[in-house]
Amino acid sequence: MVPSGIHDDRKAQDVESKQYAIPTAERMRALGEQVARRMRGGEVILLSGPLGAGKTTFAQGFGAGLGIDEPIVSPTFTIARELNGTFADGRPARLIHVDAYRLGGTDYAPGQDSVDRLLDELESLGLDEELEDVDEHAVVLMEWGEQMAAALADERLDITLTRPVGTGHVRRTDRELTSDGMRYATLTAVGGRWDGFLGAFDFA
Repeated sequence: MVPSGIHDDRKAQDVESKQYAIPTAERMRALGEQVARRMRGGEVILLSGPLGAGKTTFAQGFGAGLGIDEPIVSPTFTIARELNGTFADGRPARLIHVDAYRLGGTDYAPGQDSVDRLLDELESLGLDEELEDVDEHAVVLMEWGEQMAAALADERLDITLTRPVGTGHVRRTDRELTSDGMRYATLTAVGGRWDGFLGAFDFA
């Protein structure tokens, strides 16, 4: 594990972060699964990183951690999918899996800034209320979340995946094309809801 630290942001809220080295797709899935098993309902997870960083692989592990039987695939063409599963304590869980890559485009109306445009698009998709007040039986997992942070609620778990240039190789398994090679996953807890989450989280 890469050393973790505390980042102090006095302008907003205290932010706690941990970073993990993730060498394989299997480990990325395992990280997603362990995070999901800590969910209790009402959480917003923002998942960001470049293409090939492992976002979909993490999401697959996250779905497994919520006991979701359906395949977890990138929701790029539907923007949002809802999947039913189970929290670790046995309560029904609803995963709202969102791909925000195509939201917040550049063709704004006169005088409209990017945040206003983003909020308008979220409202048109019925996602604005989901993000402002997540149902106690639901968890929102939003890919490409870095584009959304300014427009979202103050309480969230940011997960940023990075992949050093020139690392990794592509191999085909029986089920899918995977790309192994070192990645880093930085988990950043923002807001009071997440107090103590990372302190108790130990990805082994």
